Order: sequence, then structure tokens, then C-alpha cells
Amino acid sequence: MKNSTPLAKYLFSIPVIVAALGYFVDIYDLVLFGIVRVPSLKALGLLDSQILDKGVLLLNMQMIGMLVGGIIWGILGDKKGRLQILFGSILLYSIANILNGFVTTIDQYAVCRLLAGIGLAGELGAGITLVAEILPKEIRGYGTMMVATIGVSGAVAAYAIAEDFAWRTSYFIGGGLGICLLILRISVYESGMFEAMKKKNISRGNFLSLFAKKDLFRRYLKCILIGLPTWYVVGVLITFSPELGKALNLSEPIAAGKAIMFCYIGLIFGDLSSGIFSQFLKSRKKIVLIYILLSVVVIAFYFTLLQGGSAFLFYSVATALGFSIGYWAVFVTIAAEQFGTNMRATVATTVPNFVRGATVPITLLFNFGKGYVGVIQSAIWVGVFVFAISLYAVFKLNETFDKSLDFVEE
Repeated sequence: MKNSTPLAKYLFSIPVIVAALGYFVDIYDLVLFGIVRVPSLKALGLLDSQILDKGVLLLNMQMIGMLVGGIIWGILGDKKGRLQILFGSILLYSIANILNGFVTTIDQYAVCRLLAGIGLAGELGAGITLVAEILPKEIRGYGTMMVATIGVSGAVAAYAIAEDFAWRTSYFIGGGLGICLLILRISVYESGMFEAMKKKNISRGNFLSLFAKKDLFRRYLKCILIGLPTWYVVGVLITFSPELGKALNLSEPIAAGKAIMFCYIGLIFGDLSSGIFSQFLKSRKKIVLIYILLSVVVIAFYFTLLQGGSAFLFYSVATALGFSIGYWAVFVTIAAEQFGTNMRATVATTVPNFVRGATVPITLLFNFGKGYVGVIQSAIWVGVFVFAISLYAVFKLNETFDKSLDFVEE
């Protein structure tokens, strides 16, 4: 009982709540395109045969934007402060969201998804960095768990809104939510660790040093690789579920929006459970390993039990897939904990966006392979590659659960 009041005080503090709501709006926009992909492209005059290829193009534009934005916002986060990128990123993706509602051509759509991606890139890393630095090390896992759990529920909201409103209106609502959040963020205070470091003559946000120094590069690469399974699942198995469902000879068509919603419902419980278990086991590394292995099992069911199955069975497996990749909060927390205060925002912002950006080569491999071995075999072989390198990275990863974050990289 002695710890219950302090824990509640920390977890329901303004910075944690704002970071969680920020990630909520982030996820809303991130998955909204996948939900409205088919109706929006049809409304722009595309034929059914063009929807998959153009959908991959637009998804990749969004992910490229996140890759570029992750670098920009991450560097600024260490040079100017965590709050600076929280304000800048929310403003950009709110404007981009609103502009998405006005597009009339694929080229305009692509530019808007690129801008939205750049804006979205700063949200999660800044929020996780801020929360990790202001909370005591014993409970920071609970804080980042709360951010992720509330955040991923934005996907459920996106589906519900897309069901009741036209796709253009859904984008307008997302932009409006972002603007409201921007107003709320006025009350958030900066990380004390960053403020203390700023007074010292220390190099901050040197992104290139991550590649120039062997030790930094190895740590950085491992942080990226352990997250790849999450966006293989979301970017291939869920986003392109209508096409995969058809290839699996399901008894009825699969709606991409509904598949995304069920996947993110699973993610909510996955992030919640992985955060709690990591605190209970006092380990981030073990949790990531357990959840990646669970993902392998569920994916095996996806490609075997679903053959000729029902839509209900598919959505059930989609929910299980979401749960199995629900180590996102633990994964981003690991990235924040691996590096010093002068590099933390750069790493925590770029790592998840490099993982999201990896959707580009993953989907391109999938799209390339389906022309030779078919949709199903292509998805399987891409998955084998992704999980093999992720498991290797997990085994090489250092444990960071009890690590103090009050240090810098020389």
C-alpha cells in the first residue's frame, strides 16, 4: 500500500498523460490510411487491379516520411529539448491530416502521406524519452507501458470513426484531435536530466556518431532489429489482409479496416501485459524474446489453420497477432535505456521510425516475391528472414531494466 500512492501520482502526472494521448493521436493517423485505403483509392478513381500497388506506394511514402522525420526530430530532441519536438511534430501531422481530406489525385495523396509521416515520427520517441527520464527507474516500465497501451487504442478509435464518417471527414477529425492535444501540451514540463545536461559542454544529438563508433552502432542496430517483426505483421499480414485472405481461400472477403482494428485490440492487451511482465521479471530482454517466439507460433497458425477458414477465424488470429507483437512499449523503452542523455532522444525517436521505415523494404520484398512464388509464399519467406535477424539481435542485446539513465555518451 505504501507504493500505491506514489505510483499513481507518477503514472497520472501531466507528462505521462500527454505523452499517452499524443501517441493515441499518432496511432490514429498511422493506421487510418490502412483502414480507408480501399474506399479512398476507389473514390479517387482507381480500378481494383491498381489498389494493391498504389496502396503499397502510399504506405511507403508515409514510412519514408517517418524515417526522415525520425532523424530530424531525434536530433532536435537532444539539441533543443524533448518538448520542442512534441510541439513541432503534433503541429505538422495535424496539418497534414487535414490536408489529406482535400486530396483529389494520387500524387497529392502521396505528398500528404509523406508530410504526415514526417510529423508522426517525432511523437513516440519524444514521449517515451520524457517519461523514462522523469520517472524513477523502478517504475519507468509502467510509465512507458501506459503510454503505449493508451496510444495503440487510437487504432480502435480510427476504425470506429471511419465506420461512421466518410474517409475525408476521418482525416479532418484526426487533425482536429491533434490541434486539441497541442493546446493541452502547454502544461508539460521539460525533463530534468535534459535541463541539467544542457548546462554542460557536451555534444548532443550527434546522429552520425551512431555509425562512426563501433559500440554505438552495434547497440543501435540491435535496437532496430528487435522491432522488425511488429511492422512485418502490421505492414504485410494485416494491412494487405484482403489480398492474403483471398489467397488463403477464406469463405468471405476480409475488410482491412476491421483486421487492423482487431490487431490493435490485441496490441492494447499485449502492450499492457508485456509492460507488467517486464516489471515482474525485472527484464526487458526476456519479454521481447518471449513475445517474438509467440509471434512465430501465431503466424504459423495464420498460414495453416486459416486455409479455407472463416472471416471470424481470421479476425481472431489477427487479434492474437496483435497481442503477440505487443512488446512495442518494452522495445522503445529498451532503445531509450541503451543510450546516454545526450543521445537518448535521437535514438528513441529514430529507432521506432527506422522500424516503421523498414516497412518499405519489407513490403517491396513481399510485392516483388508475389510475382514469382505467389502472395502466400512471398509473405512466408519475408517473415522467415525478418524473424531470423530479430531473434539474433535479441540474444545479443544487453539487459537494461535496472540501468540508471543519468549518464552521457562520450
